[in-house]
Parts: sequence; structure tokens; C-alpha cells
Amino acid sequence: MSGFGRMTGKTIKLRAQHLDSIAKHGEATYPYECCGILFGRLINGEKVLEELYPVENAKKQVAQQKRFLIRPEQLKEGERNAQEKRLEVLGFYHSHPEAEARPSAFDLEHAWPFYSYIIVSVKGRQAGELTSWRMADDRARFDPEQIISLD
Repeated sequence: MSGFGRMTGKTIKLRAQHLDSIAKHGEATYPYECCGILFGRLINGEKVLEELYPVENAKKQVAQQKRFLIRPEQLKEGERNAQEKRLEVLGFYHSHPEAEARPSAFDLEHAWPFYSYIIVSVKGRQAGELTSWRMADDRARFDPEQIISLD
């Protein structure tokens, strides 16, 4: 993965359209989790989101309500797409149906340092709170990552 191991600040910059697209993806897949990849650039050590890459949740229907999985071939295809556009994988997004926009223990167990993890809460088919998180360097927890609007 292109950004692994590089240090960055605790912010991610993006446009309102990105937030809207993540929220709509979460609503469209409700009551199951949506997921996707975040593409962008590192500019002076800051993550700047340029494109979302929605992917199909590979978890079986029953598990989709509480889990998401991006297949390795989807991730490779996404990385190729990013490289063609001279972008990097900055992280991932997913929804939490009927739950808060906070990382779960499962999220922490399967996360990698550096990457942003954007989570949108979807309750009753309505997207609500949207947050971003970054795994601490010691991998013991997630730290909040500030979302800064480019609009």
C-alpha cells in the first residue's frame, strides 16, 4: 500500500461532495455496511482526499450488518486506479448501521497505522454523524482525525 509507514498530521481534508457521497452510499446499502477506499495526495504531510472508490462489501449477507470486507482483488484494482491518476490510498470508509460513528474493537483489530478510517452512522436509513479516525502508532487505539472542508 502506497502510504504505509509515512507520518502525517491528524487531519484529512476533503470536499462536501465526498461527505455526501459516503452518506448516500451508507443509506443505499442499509441495513448492511457499505465500504470504499479513499484516494488522494499527501501535501506537506497532510492528507487531501480527491476521490472515493466505492467497493462491494464482500462479507456474506448476514455478517454485512456488522462487518465489512474489501476483497484483495478489489484493493489491488483500486490501487491500480489510484496509481494511474497519480493518487495514493489514504484510507478507507464504511458505515455503521444502527450504531455510532465510532470504531469497534473489530475495526481496531483489522486496521493499519497511517490510514484514515471514515465511519458514517446510519440509523433508520438516515446517515448521521460522520467521523474520521487514525490508528495510534502503537496500534492500541484509534485517535480522532479532524475533517477539514476544502469548500
